Amino acid sequence: MSPRSRASGDPQPPGDAPDEPLDEIAGIFDDMLRHARELLAVRSPLDAELIVSEILGSWWGRWPVDDDVDRLIGEALVGHAARAGTPAALALLTGMAYLGTTRQAVKAERAALELMDHGVARPGWADRVGMVVAEECFTSRDVYGDQDSIVCTFGYAGEERHALVVTVDHNRSGMVRDAWVSSQVDKLFEHCREEDRSNPLVVFRQMDPRDTRALLEHALTVTGEQDDPPVTDTFAAYHAFLRARVRALPPGGLPPRAPVHGRDWRATLAARFLASDEAEGLSDRSAAGRCVDRIIEFGCEDDHGRPLRVSPVKCELFLLDWLPRKVLLSPAEHDAMPHVLAAWVRWAARQTGLPSEGVRATLDAVWDATGRFTRLFRDPEAFGLDPSVVRRLLPDGELEALPRRAFALPFLSGEHHVPGRGRIDLATLDPADPADRRTMLEFEHPGAAEEHLAAHERLAVRLWNAEPPELWEAAQALLDAGQERHQILHRLIEVLERCRDDPDALRAALVALRHDPPPM
Repeated sequence: MSPRSRASGDPQPPGDAPDEPLDEIAGIFDDMLRHARELLAVRSPLDAELIVSEILGSWWGRWPVDDDVDRLIGEALVGHAARAGTPAALALLTGMAYLGTTRQAVKAERAALELMDHGVARPGWADRVGMVVAEECFTSRDVYGDQDSIVCTFGYAGEERHALVVTVDHNRSGMVRDAWVSSQVDKLFEHCREEDRSNPLVVFRQMDPRDTRALLEHALTVTGEQDDPPVTDTFAAYHAFLRARVRALPPGGLPPRAPVHGRDWRATLAARFLASDEAEGLSDRSAAGRCVDRIIEFGCEDDHGRPLRVSPVKCELFLLDWLPRKVLLSPAEHDAMPHVLAAWVRWAARQTGLPSEGVRATLDAVWDATGRFTRLFRDPEAFGLDPSVVRRLLPDGELEALPRRAFALPFLSGEHHVPGRGRIDLATLDPADPADRRTMLEFEHPGAAEEHLAAHERLAVRLWNAEPPELWEAAQALLDAGQERHQILHRLIEVLERCRDDPDALRAALVALRHDPPPM
């Protein structure tokens, strides 16, 4: 968008007074304006946009999203440039009017118009910056479904044709990992088509630009939601450019949606596998059944509802990252898991038509990872807890639930006198059993009224099942803030009682509690 497109007399939105830069970052702004002098030497709007994107990317990803860095720094940069009043400052503002966030763009455009009214010279490319037209979109996709290299071409009224290449990683929730720009469009397409012809593991095909926009918007959102996204070192410099080019694609596409597979569907899929020729050689059928349940769970919950998708990278993530973090395997399950996974790879590949080259590469990855998987095996004693205690807290093997459940029900040993029943050894009780759980809570709260015990019981059940997950997140935030466990329990009970049966209100209250813990 050119600054000429808005009249300088437009009213200023409420609360849009010029921002004063923070003292500690004023020097950084001066460095950015010196960098912006390069904008006076270029003639191409594409080169100008890439320079501005690099400047805007200098702070991208360096602070958590909650800090609203774009508001604090980006809009303050607009004010700093406006006060500088130099041709380089005007050039930077002109680029920000197209590449910035919505608020940055409005402020930058207004500031640019004011500088122009004072006679500051505009760069030669100013009328063309952002005036791009989207052309075609393609994807170069590996047959595993691990990642897409999306290629979108653009031009300025038929001139300066260029390609934006974006890497979307489907093993990382569909996030953007990398982006770059090439002016050698024909050479890039020639390389992609040649790889499509010669490599059976790569497919190059055209995409609907509307669906491409929806996919990239979703992928950018996923990237932005992570505190420390695993992007390439150069990604920040292209982030603003990528965001603006995505907006230049036509709207109306369907964003990617993961299918939701319920318990019955998963059980049927597991039964089909266990009855297959590929699973015939698995000796411990009971352990194999539990292992395949975990494989399906991983595919449904962490791979967009695609348990049948197999790849070398996905299998390594499953064995070396997801399982050690989330699941406490029995010794029998640990021994069986690599063999079950290998059988699953062969069976799933037959269902999906994965080429034989892909099957071999995936099986190689499974066996290569098996040694490291064995070393990562978590013995219950590694937690500093008696193995029997761990088994009582994790009857479902959900490893990530261990600290949450130990927080909810920490008294798992000792003796408790119950009127009419005598002394009860807490070590013999099952915390997953409602009656035993009630006995544990009575031990922790001797003489408490029925209403008080019932409130603690409702909280314990919710913490045990992570319903909702924000409950344990709030508890951890309060622990980090120095609150004692009993205080935290009562804070959480108060929120539960206040929100009653309104799940949206409960989640909102817990998020607020997490971000603004009470003073000690």
